[in-house]
Parts: sequence; C-alpha cells; structure tokens
Amino acid sequence: MKRIATAVAAVMLLSACGGDPLSGGGADNPAPTDTIVVGSGNFPESRLLAEIYAEALSAKGVKVSKKLNIGNRELYFKGVQDGSIDLIPEYTGVLLKHVNKTAPEVGSEEVYAALKKALPQGLIVLDKSAAEDKDAVVVTKQTASQYSLKSIDDLVPYCKDMVFGGPPEFQTRPDGLPGLKEKYNCEFKSFKALDVGGPVTVAGLKDGTVQAADLFTTDTAITTNEFVALEDPKSVFAAQNVLPLINEKKASEQVRGILNAISKKLDTKTLLDLNAKLAAPEKPEPDKVAKEWLASVGL
Repeated sequence: MKRIATAVAAVMLLSACGGDPLSGGGADNPAPTDTIVVGSGNFPESRLLAEIYAEALSAKGVKVSKKLNIGNRELYFKGVQDGSIDLIPEYTGVLLKHVNKTAPEVGSEEVYAALKKALPQGLIVLDKSAAEDKDAVVVTKQTASQYSLKSIDDLVPYCKDMVFGGPPEFQTRPDGLPGLKEKYNCEFKSFKALDVGGPVTVAGLKDGTVQAADLFTTDTAITTNEFVALEDPKSVFAAQNVLPLINEKKASEQVRGILNAISKKLDTKTLLDLNAKLAAPEKPEPDKVAKEWLASVGL
C-alpha cells in the first residue's frame, strides 16, 4: 500500500510541475494558422506516437509545436474541438465510444467507418494503421491459476469479491465498468482509481491492492510480470487501431501524406517493440525513440 501511495504522489507531483498543458488554449486562443499543434494523452505510448507525428512533420518542413501529456480523452478532446490542439494520436474504438456512447460496432473496418461519420464537424481521422492497442482486464498469473481464468466470462463468479483498478474515467466510460456490467454482469466489490496503464496500476496488481485491472495490450509490463490479459468474447473493448485525429483545416495534402505514410508502417508488433524501448532501464526520451524509428523505416 505504501508503494501505491508513493507512486500516486509522484504522478501528482509531475502533473503539478508540468502545469496545465491546455492553459492559454481554448477558443479565444486557437493554434496559430501556420503551425500544427500536436498533443498527446497522459501515457507513454500516446506521447511516443505524438513525437513520431511531430518529428515526421517537422522533418518535411511543416511548422510544429507540442502540448504533450495533457490528460485523458475527456480533457484533450476539448482542446481538439476548440482548436487549441490540431493533431493527436487516437484509437478507433475508444474514440468512437467517446463521440457516440451507444455505437454498436466492434470490428476494425466497421468501427473505422462509423468513426469517420460520427466525428464533430471540423475534425477528421486519417488512415488507420494495423497497429492495435486495446484495453484489457488483466490479472496476475497467480490469480488466473487460482480461479482458472482465461476470459472475462470466467471472472464473472468472482467479480463481487475483487477490487478493480484503473484510471478514474474507467468507472464511467461505456467501455469501462458500465460495459463490463452490461455485457458480462460483472460488478466488482469496489474500484480503486490508479493511473492510465502505468506503474501505479502495475504495482497495485503485484502487491494485491487490486485483484484485476485495466491495462493496454501493448504494455510490456504484462509479459514482464507474467500477467494474464483475459479474453473478451463479448467485445466490451472494440477494435482500437492507432490513427491520427486532426483539425480538417490543418490537414493539407502534404500533412495527410506524411501521416498516412506513418500509419502504413505501424503494426502491433512495431508498437510492442517501441514500447519495450521506452520501458528499457535507461528510460530514453520518447522523441529519441521516435526519431530512431522514423529513420529505420525511411520516414
């Protein structure tokens, strides 16, 4: 428990030191017309993808500025809508659920098609990549063995006795606890607000503070700690392909070409490899990992 408290305090301190990434933005202070403002969510993979977009655009002469580590989708999407952020890496399924909470689509192509139609006027998504990073209900190897867990269906009889951990927004998102209740009739004993697929959540699983948690399928902590990502036969979590969400006014032919070329090179194995590099003991900066990958694929 002490380790959890320490990790939470560290995250709060980092947030406080960084200030509000959207401060100074908003409808009254939109992004400059000659600059693409690239944003990211508050987890390593999002920051890495944002750096990839920013580095590739800058290398081709596009003027770029960055507002990284903004927060969750509920926060940064407002910035994209009001024009203080122009471009951000996104995931098809969760973005669709954000703009249309009752969207029934779960397959990759169906989700992508529905997303393009559901976005507010002025916002578009470009080509989706083959790279997919889904939310998953994750347990330790010991818990999976103890209860013979392979899927969320197997977990249902034990939900009432377990504490679930994840980012605060997982409590209310349609593909979070409400979705698990609706599709599986799984209601946990309690919920503990942790971080977005980060060290606090991993620590909570390891020391038993939580017995199940929300992690991303491309998180190297799953394999490193021998966690088990439970199968989702009823598709609470729809397809989540990586793609750029962008202000249509900033999506010139040149910009579209650069970003679509990145999507063409990204697949799930690449995402796993890049995340592994980010998590290496030397903890390289995301922009360094981004530059190295872009150079390796000729972008």
